[in-house]
Amino acid sequence: MNEHQRPLGSPFSASSTADDVLSGLDLTGTTAVVTGGSSGLGMVTARALAAAGAHVIVPARRPEAARAALKGLDSCDVVPMDLADLGSVRAAAEGIRAAVDRVDLLMAVAGVMATPERRVGPGWEGQLAANHFGHFALACELYPLLAAAGGARVVLNSSAGHALTGIRWHDPHFRTGYDKWLAYGQSKTANVLFAVHMDALGRDDGVRAFALHPGKIITGLQREMTREEQIERGWIDEHGNVIGADFKTPSQGAATGLWAATSPLLKGRGGLYLEDCDVARVVDADGPMDDGCVREYALDPEAASRLWELSVAATGAGPLDRSHG
Repeated sequence: MNEHQRPLGSPFSASSTADDVLSGLDLTGTTAVVTGGSSGLGMVTARALAAAGAHVIVPARRPEAARAALKGLDSCDVVPMDLADLGSVRAAAEGIRAAVDRVDLLMAVAGVMATPERRVGPGWEGQLAANHFGHFALACELYPLLAAAGGARVVLNSSAGHALTGIRWHDPHFRTGYDKWLAYGQSKTANVLFAVHMDALGRDDGVRAFALHPGKIITGLQREMTREEQIERGWIDEHGNVIGADFKTPSQGAATGLWAATSPLLKGRGGLYLEDCDVARVVDADGPMDDGCVREYALDPEAASRLWELSVAATGAGPLDRSHG
């Protein structure tokens, strides 16, 4: 068991907001790349970082819509990028490398959830491709800028949904039958394992990585689900009002990622799974999904290394190179 995976006594909690976490912090001189930064938690994250003085770069699949959503933020740039298209990811990274000489924060907030079956690239399952492979390739491409920062943090939005399944090594792309929730759970486990191995590889360069569950929040992430399905799950009522227990506001949902990016309590730490602005406990695989804990299989260094190798083979990204040109 990971002996570092235990709460640190953070001054923040489930009810803390983005403003609470960044209160009094001056991020002037910091460069942050925020995927998903034009909607939902990503937009709250981008706006909060910019308000604290950071230069924020938002890769976006629909750049014009993103620029409109982020209008008024002087220290924010939008670059075109589709996480499900590796050529697009590489082009975006090349543009970022040409524009800045360091990246202090890579915030992987973008994601899809419970989508209908989609095949992308060479037949990859779409949720694994967008939620994991795209961010994996982006992080590898930006690694020279992360290493140059001398203390960068990579923050990956995972989910309590990782409790649904580990990596399906026998059939990661669901060629034997698709299940949208298992596909989502696998992609979220992949986010945690990615943070574990990214941290192991990057720590000598000062690059530390974290994964997190932001909490339950109604955002655009639910766009692929019908209203009836959300009502049936007890998330919203027939008028679309959020009624689910323990649901957070978008600002509260963004708080844990911002805490991961900036907290001095995490200095010298990494490869951890966070929730409610603190380090989460480890729990057996049999516990309920919403127990505020991380499954041991999502922290397993051997599985993390195996997933890294699978991801390199799939994407052609890596090895991590400080002098990538």
